[in-house]
Formats: sequence, C-alpha cells, structure tokens
Amino acid sequence: MMHWSVIYLISEWVIRLTMLVYVPRQRTAAAARAWLLLIFLLPWPGIVFYALVGRIYLPKDRLLRQERASKKIRIVQEQMLARGHPMPSLPPNVSPLAALAARLGDFEPLQGNQVELLTDYAGSIQRLIADIDAARRHVHLLTYIYEDDETGRRVAEALARAAARGARCRVLLDAVGSKRFLRKLAPEMRRRGIEVTALLPAGLFRRNAARFDLRNHRKIAVIDGVAGYSGSQNICDGKFVKGFPNEELVARLAGPVVWQLQAVFLADYYLETNQVLDDLEIFPKPAQTGESIAQALPSGPGYGRENAQELLIALLYEARERVVLTTPYFVPDEPFLEAMRAAARRGVAVHLVVSEHANQRLTQLAQRSFYDELLEAGVEIHLFAPRFLHAKNLTIDRDVALVGSANVDIRSFALNEEISLLFYDPGTVAELHRIQDGYLANSALLDAGQWRDRPLATRTAQGVARLADSFL
Repeated sequence: MMHWSVIYLISEWVIRLTMLVYVPRQRTAAAARAWLLLIFLLPWPGIVFYALVGRIYLPKDRLLRQERASKKIRIVQEQMLARGHPMPSLPPNVSPLAALAARLGDFEPLQGNQVELLTDYAGSIQRLIADIDAARRHVHLLTYIYEDDETGRRVAEALARAAARGARCRVLLDAVGSKRFLRKLAPEMRRRGIEVTALLPAGLFRRNAARFDLRNHRKIAVIDGVAGYSGSQNICDGKFVKGFPNEELVARLAGPVVWQLQAVFLADYYLETNQVLDDLEIFPKPAQTGESIAQALPSGPGYGRENAQELLIALLYEARERVVLTTPYFVPDEPFLEAMRAAARRGVAVHLVVSEHANQRLTQLAQRSFYDELLEAGVEIHLFAPRFLHAKNLTIDRDVALVGSANVDIRSFALNEEISLLFYDPGTVAELHRIQDGYLANSALLDAGQWRDRPLATRTAQGVARLADSFL
C-alpha cells in the first residue's frame, strides 16, 4: 500500500504539470510566470488561490447582458447624432485615436461640451451637493467607495432632500469597496426613498457570481441628464494616508458627453438588476454648452480585452513632444512599460508623477521596482509630497487629455470596471497641463544616481514584490 506522503508528492506533481499546460493558455506570459512560480512552490495552496482569483471569470448571463448593453448604447448614440450632434472635426493625428477609442468602448467623440476640472476635494463635493440640491427629475450616482463618514452623510442628506422633492435617486455602490456603508447607512437611505444597489456582490455560493475580486471602480454622477461628474474621487473623507489628505481630480461636465456617462450608469444598472431604464426624461436633449470635444471610454472584463490599456499604449506611441502621466499606483505590464520607454528614447519628454506617500505598502514596493528601467530610458519620475496623490490623468502633447478612475496596473486594466474621459480641445488640454505643472512644482525629481545606490535589502524587497504584480 502506497504511503500517504508519496500520494501527496504525486498529487503535487500532477498539479504542477497540469497547470503548466493550462495556465499559459489563460493568461499573459508575465501573469502566467507569476502564477506558475506560486503553483510550483506551493502546489495545493497555489491551485486553490488560482481557482479563486486566477481566472478572469464572468458568468455567461452577465456577458450576454454586456453585449446587449453595448448594442443599446450604439443605438442611442445613433439617435443622438441624428438629433443634430454632428461628429467633430479632429486633427489628422488625433482622429485615428478617437476612432480607436470608439471601437474599444462604443462611444464617439462629441463636441459642444463644457468642462470644469475640479482639484479642491471639499469644493468638488460641495459642487456635487449643490447640483443634487437643484435636481428635479433624477440623480444617478455610482462610486467604488461610499463611506459612512462626514462626507458620505452630507451627500446622503442631499440625496434624501432630492428624493423628498420627487426626484428619482438611484445609487450604485461596489459591494466590496462600500461594504461598511451598505451595512450601516444604506438601510436608512432606502427608508428615505433612495434606491441603493450593490454591484458585483461577492460570495462563494451566489448563483452566477463573478470572481470576487472583479470590482466596479467607476465614479460617475449624473443629475437630471444635463450635469455629470467623473474622475478619481470617491464619496468619503479624503484620508487614505494619515496626515496626507487626498489630492484628486474630478471633471464636471455639461453637454452631449453627459449622455455617455448616463449610458454607462444605466448599463451597470441593467447588468446588476436586469432592468432597462429608458424613460425619455433620462435622456433630455442636451444643449451644446461649450467648446470641448469629449468622449467616454468605459472599460472592464466584460469587453473581452484590456481596452483602456490598449488605448493608453496607442496614445503613448503617438506622443511627439511631451507626456505627463499621473497615477497613484504604477505596476504596469511589459507592453505599457515599453511604450513609455520608447517615447522617452525617441526624444519625448516623459514625466511620471506618483505619490511619495502610499496606502498600500506592497504595491509601493512593486511600483518602485520599475524605476530603474524608466530612469535609464530617460523618463523623469516625480514624487508628489504635499498630499496623497490619488488623481489619475494623462496629457499627450497639446492634443489629448485624459481624466479617469483607472490606475496603471493589471487590476485596473484587466479586473476592474473603470471609466475614462478623453478631451481633444486645446482649452481642456491646456487646463490639465496647468494642473499637472502644479504637481511637478510640488514634487521631488527622483535622482537616478541616488536611486541606484539604494540598499541591497531595499532592491531585494522591491524585486520580490514585483513578482506579485499579477495579484496586486
């Protein structure tokens, strides 16, 4: 009779050899290496962990609903264009990028928008509350984190006032990011006439449940179909890092692009509730209120590809003069890293702005492991010091500005539902340049020589953390 220890040893090798065949077919090469390293070192814990979070799994029903939602979005957009919203004329170097974004995320660029870029944390919350207080028909709010704190309660009170006036208030919250709110404050909000829905509820025994770490990380607000908000800011006090308040960037919008934010919200509502909201009051005819050309790009696993990353890489390869990339979490894969290095090597001034302070230690260690190769290629790395820099934005030359919710990491590109806004008008690009120049002025430029002289123990910790990039 075979001893149990021999059986266990054989089972480990069966797992290793089986996963050696299976894993590379399901993941990118870099992700496959990370998973196989874990499985070869710890076969049984590794295969259990892989079963939980190793596959980007969505139920077939949810994928079908995503397909239906995308089809509906294209129909509504055709109707919008038919109602007098002509396609804007874009420069020859920008037009292919806008066309790529439309193919990746369903939405065409639209002209006639008014854009305000809000950098003051308390001020952007107050603007949102003021717009909610002016709502007459509906308020739609989607966020990753909604906390039961001072900021959360102020917004909740504004929603309750709107509901009391007869406005339909619908709030979509990520089930994990807002779990404390859903447990504590959501029941009271529902009693006050506000519809609160948890997105992507996690649970091992939920029928048709997605992978539990697939999250909805979007931040969207739409008021009466005419005013919209999107960016990096959650509905909570900005205290991710003790002693260093959050630095955020939010775009307040008016004009036709608000329809696109509304469509993304309604698609997420449909994916979770299977209810279609298509009342005429949800899509009032938008006035052309400004000069900005804007385009929404939703992204997430339901699209079947890492569409946000694909667009960002295309933007980096299009750059000819200057790139400024701002992100709190920077753990890229090789194609993104190569696009940044290639831009710098062909003479583009490439600036990466990251926060000196961090709320995720392992992620920060992995992030810093990339600095050597960026510095060697000529990328300038700026460490923002006054606050915790949570804003996510990008400018390419004087042509394109991007503001969104996505970080530069595998989680944001492959696992999270995200939203990005692209702007192609000189005024908005110049305004984002001004904001980014403020980041640079308040940052310390990383010295390549000093960085290379960091202790061996630090280098080792960063290198080991980088091996976990597929899990972060």
